[in-house]
Amino acid sequence: MSAEEWRTTSSRLVYENPWLRLREDEFVRPDGSRGLYGVVEKPDFAVVVPMDEHGFHLVEQYRYPAGGRYWEFPQGTLENEPDATPEEVARRELAEETGFRAASMRHLGTLHEAYGFTGQRGHVFVATGLTPGPTDLSPEEFGLVCAPVRYDEFPRLVAEGRITDAISLAAYTLLLLERGFSIGSVEI
Repeated sequence: MSAEEWRTTSSRLVYENPWLRLREDEFVRPDGSRGLYGVVEKPDFAVVVPMDEHGFHLVEQYRYPAGGRYWEFPQGTLENEPDATPEEVARRELAEETGFRAASMRHLGTLHEAYGFTGQRGHVFVATGLTPGPTDLSPEEFGLVCAPVRYDEFPRLVAEGRITDAISLAAYTLLLLERGFSIGSVEI
Protein backbone atom coordinates (compact mmCIF):
# COMPACT_ATOMS: atom_id res chain seq x y z
CA MET A 1 0.00 0.00 0.00
CA SER A 2 1.25 3.42 -0.83
CA ALA A 3 0.90 6.59 1.20
CA GLU A 4 -1.52 7.92 -1.42
CA GLU A 5 -4.08 5.32 -0.38
CA TRP A 6 -4.19 6.81 3.13
CA ARG A 7 -6.23 10.02 2.95
CA THR A 8 -6.01 12.73 5.61
CA THR A 9 -9.45 14.26 6.16
CA SER A 10 -8.53 16.85 8.80
CA SER A 11 -5.52 18.09 10.67
CA ARG A 12 -5.29 20.44 13.64
CA LEU A 13 -2.42 21.91 15.60
CA VAL A 14 -2.67 20.80 19.24
CA TYR A 15 0.54 22.24 20.72
CA GLU A 16 3.65 24.11 19.61
CA ASN A 17 6.91 25.30 21.16
CA PRO A 18 10.31 26.24 19.67
CA TRP A 19 11.37 22.57 19.44
CA LEU A 20 8.27 20.72 18.22
CA ARG A 21 4.72 20.83 16.95
CA LEU A 22 2.02 18.32 17.86
CA ARG A 23 -0.81 17.85 15.43
CA GLU A 24 -3.80 15.53 15.38
CA ASP A 25 -4.82 14.03 12.04
CA GLU A 26 -8.02 12.23 11.16
CA PHE A 27 -7.66 9.94 8.17
CA VAL A 28 -9.28 7.25 6.05
CA ARG A 29 -7.45 3.96 5.49
CA PRO A 30 -7.42 2.19 2.12
CA ASP A 31 -10.23 -0.13 3.34
CA GLY A 32 -12.45 2.88 4.14
CA SER A 33 -12.12 2.70 7.93
CA ARG A 34 -11.35 5.89 9.80
CA GLY A 35 -8.48 6.57 12.17
CA LEU A 36 -6.83 9.19 14.35
CA TYR A 37 -3.11 9.88 14.72
CA GLY A 38 -1.11 12.21 16.93
CA VAL A 39 1.97 13.35 14.99
CA VAL A 40 5.00 15.10 16.48
CA GLU A 41 6.72 17.37 13.97
CA LYS A 42 10.40 18.00 14.66
CA PRO A 43 13.20 19.01 12.30
CA ASP A 44 15.57 16.32 11.09
CA PHE A 45 18.69 15.96 13.19
CA ALA A 46 22.27 14.82 12.82
CA VAL A 47 24.17 12.36 14.98
CA VAL A 48 27.95 12.36 14.81
CA VAL A 49 30.30 9.46 15.54
CA PRO A 50 33.59 11.26 16.36
CA MET A 51 36.49 8.81 15.98
CA ASP A 52 40.23 8.86 16.31
CA GLU A 53 42.86 6.10 16.45
CA HIS A 54 41.94 5.20 20.06
CA GLY A 55 38.15 5.31 20.10
CA PHE A 56 35.08 7.51 20.13
CA HIS A 57 34.30 10.82 21.80
CA LEU A 58 30.98 10.65 23.63
CA VAL A 59 28.98 13.25 25.49
CA GLU A 60 27.11 12.75 28.73
CA GLN A 61 24.24 15.01 29.58
CA TYR A 62 21.10 15.20 31.65
CA ARG A 63 18.04 14.17 29.65
CA TYR A 64 15.06 15.78 31.36
CA PRO A 65 12.30 13.48 30.02
CA ALA A 66 14.25 10.37 31.14
CA GLY A 67 15.30 11.95 34.43
CA GLY A 68 18.97 11.02 34.26
CA ARG A 69 22.42 11.49 32.76
CA TYR A 70 23.34 9.32 29.79
CA TRP A 71 26.25 8.82 27.40
CA GLU A 72 25.59 9.24 23.69
CA PHE A 73 27.10 10.40 20.44
CA PRO A 74 26.77 14.17 19.84
CA GLN A 75 23.47 14.93 18.15
CA GLY A 76 20.95 17.67 17.58
CA THR A 77 19.10 19.97 15.24
CA LEU A 78 19.36 23.55 14.11
CA GLU A 79 15.79 24.67 14.84
CA ASN A 80 16.55 28.22 13.75
CA GLU A 81 18.19 27.15 10.48
CA PRO A 82 15.65 24.88 8.73
CA ASP A 83 17.54 25.04 5.40
CA ALA A 84 20.86 23.81 6.83
CA THR A 85 22.14 20.64 5.19
CA PRO A 86 22.51 17.50 7.34
CA GLU A 87 26.31 17.86 7.16
CA GLU A 88 26.13 21.49 8.33
CA VAL A 89 23.99 20.37 11.26
CA ALA A 90 26.46 17.56 12.04
CA ARG A 91 29.48 19.88 11.94
CA ARG A 92 27.76 22.47 14.15
CA GLU A 93 26.60 19.89 16.72
CA LEU A 94 30.06 18.33 16.87
CA ALA A 95 31.70 21.71 17.50
CA GLU A 96 29.07 22.91 19.97
CA GLU A 97 29.02 19.77 22.14
CA THR A 98 32.61 18.51 21.93
CA GLY A 99 34.65 21.47 20.70
CA PHE A 100 36.04 19.28 17.91
CA ARG A 101 36.22 20.32 14.28
CA ALA A 102 36.44 17.47 11.76
CA ALA A 103 38.67 17.35 8.69
CA SER A 104 36.37 14.64 7.29
CA MET A 105 32.65 14.16 7.78
CA ARG A 106 31.28 11.04 6.07
CA HIS A 107 27.57 10.17 5.83
CA LEU A 108 26.83 6.65 7.13
CA GLY A 109 23.06 6.50 6.73
CA THR A 110 19.67 7.89 7.66
CA LEU A 111 17.38 6.62 10.43
CA HIS A 112 13.87 7.28 11.65
CA GLU A 113 13.94 7.88 15.39
CA ALA A 114 10.35 6.90 16.17
CA TYR A 115 8.20 6.67 13.07
CA GLY A 116 5.23 5.50 15.12
CA PHE A 117 4.62 9.14 16.05
CA THR A 118 7.07 11.34 14.11
CA GLY A 119 8.55 11.56 10.64
CA GLN A 120 11.77 13.03 12.07
CA ARG A 121 14.91 11.53 10.57
CA GLY A 122 18.45 11.34 11.86
CA HIS A 123 21.41 11.64 9.52
CA VAL A 124 24.40 9.68 10.82
CA PHE A 125 27.93 10.95 10.15
CA VAL A 126 31.40 9.70 11.03
CA ALA A 127 33.80 12.51 11.94
CA THR A 128 37.57 11.98 11.66
CA GLY A 129 40.64 14.21 11.62
CA LEU A 130 39.49 15.87 14.83
CA THR A 131 40.98 19.17 15.97
CA PRO A 132 40.08 20.44 19.46
CA GLY A 133 38.49 23.81 20.03
CA PRO A 134 36.01 25.58 22.31
CA THR A 135 32.50 24.26 22.93
CA ASP A 136 29.37 26.42 22.62
CA LEU A 137 26.73 24.76 24.80
CA SER A 138 23.09 25.85 24.85
CA PRO A 139 21.23 26.24 28.16
CA GLU A 140 19.53 22.86 27.52
CA GLU A 141 23.00 21.26 27.49
CA PHE A 142 23.92 22.52 30.96
CA GLY A 143 26.45 20.17 32.57
CA LEU A 144 27.26 18.33 29.34
CA VAL A 145 30.68 16.68 29.40
CA CYS A 146 32.69 15.11 26.60
CA ALA A 147 35.03 12.18 27.15
CA PRO A 148 37.00 9.69 25.05
CA VAL A 149 35.83 6.09 25.14
CA ARG A 150 38.06 3.33 23.78
CA TYR A 151 36.53 1.14 21.09
CA ASP A 152 36.55 -1.88 23.41
CA GLU A 153 34.81 0.11 26.19
CA PHE A 154 31.73 1.01 24.14
CA PRO A 155 30.04 -2.45 24.31
CA ARG A 156 30.65 -2.57 28.08
CA LEU A 157 28.94 0.81 28.56
CA VAL A 158 25.98 -0.53 26.58
CA ALA A 159 25.84 -3.74 28.64
CA GLU A 160 25.97 -1.72 31.88
CA GLY A 161 23.04 0.45 30.77
CA ARG A 162 25.16 3.60 30.63
CA ILE A 163 24.50 4.00 26.90
CA THR A 164 20.79 3.52 26.24
CA ASP A 165 20.20 6.10 23.51
CA ALA A 166 18.61 4.23 20.60
CA ILE A 167 20.04 6.60 17.99
CA SER A 168 23.60 6.19 19.32
CA LEU A 169 23.16 2.41 19.28
CA ALA A 170 21.76 2.52 15.74
CA ALA A 171 24.67 4.74 14.61
CA TYR A 172 27.12 2.26 16.17
CA THR A 173 25.36 -0.58 14.34
CA LEU A 174 25.63 1.27 11.01
CA LEU A 175 29.35 1.68 11.66
CA LEU A 176 29.75 -2.04 12.46
CA LEU A 177 27.84 -3.00 9.32
CA GLU A 178 30.01 -0.72 7.20
CA ARG A 179 33.10 -2.38 8.59
CA GLY A 180 31.87 -5.90 7.86
CA PHE A 181 30.80 -6.92 11.37
CA SER A 182 29.79 -10.55 11.63
CA ILE A 183 28.04 -12.64 14.28
CA GLY A 184 29.20 -16.26 14.38
CA SER A 185 29.44 -17.51 10.81
CA VAL A 186 26.87 -15.01 9.52
CA GLU A 187 28.33 -12.03 7.67
CA ILE A 188 26.24 -8.92 8.03
